[in-house]
Amino acid sequence: MTIEDCLNSDRERLIEESLERIKTIDPLIKSFITVAQEVALKEGPYKGIPIAVKDNITTKGLRTTCASKILENYIPPYDATCVKRLKDYGFAIVGKTNMDEFAMGSSTERSAFFTTRNPWNTQCVPGGSSGGSAAAVASGQVIAALGSDTGGSVRQPASFCGVVGFKPTYGLVSRYGLIAFASSLDQVGPITKSVRDAALIMDIIAGRDPFDSTTVRRKIDFLSQLEEDIAGMRFAIPEEVYEYEQLDEEVAQRFDEAIKLAEKLGAIVQRVRIPTMRFAVATYYVIAPAEASSNLARYDGVKYGLRVEENGLKGTYMKTRNIGFGEEVRRRIVLGTFTLSAAYYEAYFNKAQKVRMLLSKDVNQVLEKFDAILTPTSPVPAFKIGSVSDPLTYYLMDVFTVPANLVGIPAISIPFGFAHDLPVGLQIMGKRFEDAKVLRIARSFEKKSSYNENGRIPIPVVRI
Repeated sequence: MTIEDCLNSDRERLIEESLERIKTIDPLIKSFITVAQEVALKEGPYKGIPIAVKDNITTKGLRTTCASKILENYIPPYDATCVKRLKDYGFAIVGKTNMDEFAMGSSTERSAFFTTRNPWNTQCVPGGSSGGSAAAVASGQVIAALGSDTGGSVRQPASFCGVVGFKPTYGLVSRYGLIAFASSLDQVGPITKSVRDAALIMDIIAGRDPFDSTTVRRKIDFLSQLEEDIAGMRFAIPEEVYEYEQLDEEVAQRFDEAIKLAEKLGAIVQRVRIPTMRFAVATYYVIAPAEASSNLARYDGVKYGLRVEENGLKGTYMKTRNIGFGEEVRRRIVLGTFTLSAAYYEAYFNKAQKVRMLLSKDVNQVLEKFDAILTPTSPVPAFKIGSVSDPLTYYLMDVFTVPANLVGIPAISIPFGFAHDLPVGLQIMGKRFEDAKVLRIARSFEKKSSYNENGRIPIPVVRI
């Protein structure tokens, strides 16, 4: 069921049905960290439509943990701007979804509480870090969900779970109330069952916010051109996609099918070189941990959150953080603190920022000549829970998604077939502030994909 389907349904029963499905299915899928005990119906055009929110986005009176022990009992006194806007339109927040701790991971295996399971195959991960949101939407527990995307954390789980995940242009959606991981990269985005639903949510949550100075005053019409075709558009295919050794063969086959569909729809497809794309992951994993080490310094056992008493202030700091933070979070804090140190700032962080500027220049030069850049969303489909232990292998799963965050451009993942009986995502990246065009392109693929029925993505059968 999509948002538009809900408009013609019994609104009074939608929340009840969602909570009942969560009660039935979530013991297996484990999408939710917290389920709302009481969900009030609020007037608005989308009154009563149940939606979930990733657990690093604040919700007034509803526990927000970041899937971390250090914030396990934190109840925010305010709503994030994006949450407030959804509530103002009548959407009902039914719960907070599982994630990798502080959004640092690609599978939800880094959650301090439990691992979410992929509705298509419960032996597999749902992706991350917004894996709980993607699994909740794919399994029909909610109509849509909010996630956050720092290096692909909306798009990669959307790809793994066979749903739509959209990362807007940086600055279009307020980050007020989004608990920070890497401030220059983070962006809130919707996870939905259709491109149209993503556009509907973007129409609500986008816009200038006086509480977030990085937001821009830019009016974008996400819906009026959504159904127009893509004939005559030009799409760039990076050569680097085919040079990536870990690209799964079946994922590559689905991507080639998507290219052929684009040509069938009248688009012009051309291969290009983006030389700095091969440095994107390395650049990201210098910049993101550096920003994280600064942002997470506030969790010290003094201000708020977990406090573990120890002899002396330093002892309290260390004990609180050792108990409160998981292994991956501690790893990235240490890495970030190292690259920001006086001895290594120039060698690592400053150099990474220069490479980021070069990558931005290369990508934007391509987008001056083309309407969009197409890639697979992930080089692999969902993998088995517990099958990956090497952190570097995790990091390389972001190879196709991190460029959009480093450059600040819009990008979307839409389902496009299957590899090894698991969903595969097609990623579409566009020019800054051309979010409506990216959605329009995605909608054309969605409508014409041979893997969809009547323009609708398939739904997994969850066996309890």
